[in-house]
Amino acid sequence: MNDPTTIRRLYGRRQGHKLRQGQAALVEELLPTLELPPEGPVDAPALFGDDRPLELEIGFGGGEHLAGQAAMRPGHGFIGCEPFLNGVVSALGHVRDRELENVRLHMGDALEVIERLPDASLDRAYLLHPDPWPKARHAKRRFMNAGPIALLASKIRPGGEFRFGTDHPIYCRWAMMVMGQRPEFEWLGETPTDFLVRPDDWPETRYEAKARRLGHEVWYFRYRRL
Repeated sequence: MNDPTTIRRLYGRRQGHKLRQGQAALVEELLPTLELPPEGPVDAPALFGDDRPLELEIGFGGGEHLAGQAAMRPGHGFIGCEPFLNGVVSALGHVRDRELENVRLHMGDALEVIERLPDASLDRAYLLHPDPWPKARHAKRRFMNAGPIALLASKIRPGGEFRFGTDHPIYCRWAMMVMGQRPEFEWLGETPTDFLVRPDDWPETRYEAKARRLGHEVWYFRYRRL
């Protein structure tokens, strides 16, 4: 199945706990300055005023990884997509506290953004600890499916990188199967232990930290776009 719209519908809650006053202020005041434009191409000149490299995080959760990457590479532009308001609020806090000027956000479906990216425009893309949808009948809800991955591949430049991380064994096996069938990517693992060690330039997310507290093994995958 090669249709990226197979996961177009968003599942789950869009908002968790009620926002505190300071959080609501972030949404009202800071988010409008960082939001992607509702229409038109999503490219570096439109978002940042120059032709800098772009990186995309699909479902950034609380924004820890997104902010960490943006702080490491201030000359790159970072696009974060997250459908859940509380995650967006958390990311806004990181952007404010770290005074990041190279981050733009989309509160919604990442596919809406990916479709608007020019081909071969991304240096990196990240999919970290997505909802595993472990039941077989829900497998089509996973981003890791042929259609979305083929679309994403068209947006990553040759030599660019796609990173995937999970602590869920079912999703890990599924992702390895899906990526093993993609001729556009080369797995960068060289030894059996490479996918067990988080690279130095891979900031830890809250979901990874929680997984480790629960005693889960975490797997890290890096793929080069051919």
